[in-house]
Amino acid sequence: MSENIGFAGQIGPEQLVQVVEKGFKSVINNRPDMEGGPEQPTSAQIEEEARQQGLDYVYQPVVAGQITELDVRTFANHYNELPKPILMFCRTGNRSNNLYQLATQMDLLDD
Repeated sequence: MSENIGFAGQIGPEQLVQVVEKGFKSVINNRPDMEGGPEQPTSAQIEEEARQQGLDYVYQPVVAGQITELDVRTFANHYNELPKPILMFCRTGNRSNNLYQLATQMDLLDD
């Protein structure tokens, strides 16, 4: 975690007000839709509320344990282009943190 990035487990549309209150400007969703079953909010539901709250939103689903170099490079492009700070989330926050750590190790982030 840094001043430009935060990580969280699954969030729902109703939590985006708090995301804004904490100062985040962008959200990256790394959790595939329906991974947690029908009770998991969809990316479209979260994106709609994120945009209403004035947040930039990116849906970049990655599969746990199967992060590819392409995933890392795609994330780095989003990270470098989105307004900061960015909140990344997945089921537990681990995948998002792994993407960030891998991109840092590969020296892909403009910090």
